[in-house]
Amino acid sequence: MSGQFVSGLVLAAGASSRLGQPKQLLPFRGTTLLGWVVAQHGSCAALDEVIVVLGNAIEEVRIQVTFGNAKVVKNLGAAQGCASSYRVGIGALNPKSEAMVVLLGDQPGVDHHCIEAVVSSWKQNGGKIVLANYRGQKGHPMLFSRELFDQMIGLHGDKAVWKLVDQHPEWVREVPIDRDRPKDINTWEDYQSVLVGHDQPQGL
Repeated sequence: MSGQFVSGLVLAAGASSRLGQPKQLLPFRGTTLLGWVVAQHGSCAALDEVIVVLGNAIEEVRIQVTFGNAKVVKNLGAAQGCASSYRVGIGALNPKSEAMVVLLGDQPGVDHHCIEAVVSSWKQNGGKIVLANYRGQKGHPMLFSRELFDQMIGLHGDKAVWKLVDQHPEWVREVPIDRDRPKDINTWEDYQSVLVGHDQPQGL
């Protein structure tokens, strides 16, 4: 399976309601939070393409974030939950895509090593769902094989793919990664904790 085409889907369409400002544009390591995430995933050899789903503040984000070779798509239904971003993202995938790695635009701690571990496991062993396990905690990146794309398109609300994972544990293979699970940035406190941790950005 080593030649299989793998897509990365970065979910970045949230309203940042708890933060009070677009989290995509927070300063991070000399760029923006989303710019850092996209650059990391765009340079990952395990991904053949990267799709970024935007929603709220899309015009401001497109002006201030460098997307490189990533393909940017707009989710007009972002208020309906992240499941709507799966529908938009899957619709934008290269037709050759055999698997999709779901990534979060507000989780800078997921680096290319995590992605490569999950993708490598899938290429070697196959399977419907492969995800990272950080010292006993499931997390992103989460890989879904092409045979599940139609089911993902039919999901609704938030935490939609987690419902799929919970309902079908027999489909899931976990890849152990010996580090703490990377944090999502949802509040100002989350952002500050990432800045003072191992992800301390340069120049801040």
